[in-house]
Amino acid sequence: MSNQKPVPGAGGNVYIPYNERKGDESIVWFTRDLSEKGLRKIFKYVQKPITGKAGIKLHTGEPHGPNIIPRPWVEGLVKNELPGASIVETNTYYDGDRYTTEKHLETLKINGWTFCPVDIMDATGTAALPVHGGKWFTEMHMGKNILNYDSLFVLTHFKGHSKGGFGGSCKNIGIGCADGRIGKAMIHTTPGSSDMWDISNEEFMERMTESAKAVADHFKDHISYVNVMRNMSVSCDCEGVDAEPVVTPNVGILASFDILAIDQACVDLVYAMKESDRHALVERMESRHGLRQLTYMKELGMGNDRYHLIDIDNNETEISAADSVKDVVPFSGD
Repeated sequence: MSNQKPVPGAGGNVYIPYNERKGDESIVWFTRDLSEKGLRKIFKYVQKPITGKAGIKLHTGEPHGPNIIPRPWVEGLVKNELPGASIVETNTYYDGDRYTTEKHLETLKINGWTFCPVDIMDATGTAALPVHGGKWFTEMHMGKNILNYDSLFVLTHFKGHSKGGFGGSCKNIGIGCADGRIGKAMIHTTPGSSDMWDISNEEFMERMTESAKAVADHFKDHISYVNVMRNMSVSCDCEGVDAEPVVTPNVGILASFDILAIDQACVDLVYAMKESDRHALVERMESRHGLRQLTYMKELGMGNDRYHLIDIDNNETEISAADSVKDVVPFSGD
C-alpha cells in the first residue's frame, strides 16, 4: 500500500437513474412472495454455484432482533435445498452480545439459529485475503474459517444502515466476513484515532466495498446472492430491538449472480416507490453517502449496474422497477 493516503471518490449522495448508466446488463430475479416458499423458489435460480462445503452468510442479529430474516424461512431453505451447509458469521467490532465468541454463541441460541451448524469464522483467528485493484487495501483480514468453504451463499436482509446508508450484499460480506478485531477496524477506524467510528461517507463505502471484493474474488464462480426486502428499517440488524420503527413497505425477494446488480436493483426499487413510502430509507442512503457503494463496485469491476429484472411470479417476464413496487402497501408489521 502506498504511504500517500488515497482520496475518496464523490457523489455517494446522488442517485444515478437507470437511463444514465452505461455498460453490460446482468440478470436479477424477483418475487413478491415473502415466505419460506418464496425464498426456496428464488434460491433455485442461483443455486448452481453453491457446491462442495457451503457457507451461508447471514446476519443472525442481536438478541430478539425484530427485523432479521425469519428463522423458519432459513431453516426450511437449509433442510430442503442446502443440507450440510453452515451459517457463517464473525464477531462484532463493538462491545455487545456478539463481541466475543462465547456471547455470540448465546445470542445464536436466543434467536433460534440451532437447526444447522453456525461457524463463527474468527473464533480462532484471521486470514488475510488479497484485495485486487483497491486503493485503500492490498489485503483484508477475515475470519480464518472462510478458507474452509468451497462456496458461499450470501443471504441478505436489505435495509438501512447507520454508517453505510443501506445494507445489501456488499455490506453483508464486506463487514460481515471481516474479523471482529483487525478487519472491521481496518474498515471503520483510522489507525491511532480515539473514535472507532471515525471513517464515514465515501471513504467508508470504498473500504467496505474493497473488503467485499476480497470475499467475492476468493469464491470466484462459487458465490451467489439473495436480498430480502422485508422489514426495511433505516437501522441495521446490529441495532436489534433499538432499531428505528419500519416505515418502508415490504417489497419481495431478489436473486442474482452479480453483487452490484442485486444491490443496485434493490436501491432502484426503493427509489421507484412513491415519495412518502421511500422518504425515510432514501434519506438514510443519501445522508450517509451510501450510494458510493454502487459506483465503487462498478469502478472495481465487481458487476453491472444495468440488469434485466425477471418476474418469476409471472412466467419469468421482464419487469420494470416501477411495476415491481406499484402494488406495495404501507408497512403493517404483520
